[in-house]
Amino acid sequence: MKILCVNWQAADEAELERKHYPDVEFILARSTTDVAARLDPKSCETVDAVINYSPTLNVELPPTAFPNARIAVRSGVGFDNIDTAGWGARNIPACNVPDYGTTEVADHAIGLMLALTRGTSTYPAEIVRDGAGGWHFSKAPLIRRHKGATFGIVGLGRIGLAAARRAAAFDMKVVFYDPHLLSGIDLSTGYERVHSLAELMGRSDVVSVHAPLSAATRGLLGAEAFAAAKPGLIVVNTARGPIVDIGALETAMRNGTVVGAGLDVLPSEPGDLDHPLIRAWRAGEAWIKDRLIVTPHAAFYSPAAMIDLRLKSIEVVHAFLAEGRLTNCVNAEYLKR
Repeated sequence: MKILCVNWQAADEAELERKHYPDVEFILARSTTDVAARLDPKSCETVDAVINYSPTLNVELPPTAFPNARIAVRSGVGFDNIDTAGWGARNIPACNVPDYGTTEVADHAIGLMLALTRGTSTYPAEIVRDGAGGWHFSKAPLIRRHKGATFGIVGLGRIGLAAARRAAAFDMKVVFYDPHLLSGIDLSTGYERVHSLAELMGRSDVVSVHAPLSAATRGLLGAEAFAAAKPGLIVVNTARGPIVDIGALETAMRNGTVVGAGLDVLPSEPGDLDHPLIRAWRAGEAWIKDRLIVTPHAAFYSPAAMIDLRLKSIEVVHAFLAEGRLTNCVNAEYLKR
């Protein structure tokens, strides 16, 4: 069994994977261009599976470059950078790894909210900067009570549900918008479903994004959504950067509709530091001071989560190739089975 690992992220040479799956031959390519350097066309023909380890980069070679491959996997939750249609055209399943890092991302989303609404990033920065002059509770501009506030969720999948549970533990009212979630979900938890993004935006004090990136969700939180928002909204995005139109977000933050934002993801990564919103934040402009937090697409990360991700990625491949058991398929609509 031969697996090509494209955009390999770890510093090691897959010792963890080799230990748990000694029957697998791993070919590691640390970039998309490295694939061509490591594999000649004849070698490509021997690959049984392709895994893309990058959250942002595509596999440079098309699916047709691997004529004997039987499965493709995106090592992560998002699968916008794996050619689901291209693999499906050859009746090859493309899969993701949705069941890792759930708690980390949900924790990070709540952490971003708390950093803004409890001043946990503002207060220490003020003390470092101004010493005794920064020692005052009024230094953080977005402090608020969570109990009774409304936490709105875009996408109630694994991570969205985990974030909902955490918000509910703060005595927040949870509402969610997810047009793809089947009817009949058990709402005994007290979460309320709304059927339009506009309603969610208009009712929420905090909106946290947990949807996958697709044609339908690209720019979903844009000018129209922000126009419907309840004044004083805080936006958190730990999903995919392009879901939030940061140009529209800048406008909404400048006019005060959105008072704060916590972004773990940006439309392009590493982030476009010249975008007006990011430039203003980095320059410490008065209008945005202590109202924006940016983290480097790190919500998924913990050492434990990375072990889960690495092993679960191989598990998906191994289960299919060795047992014929298909899990986490994301291109079923293209397959003839």
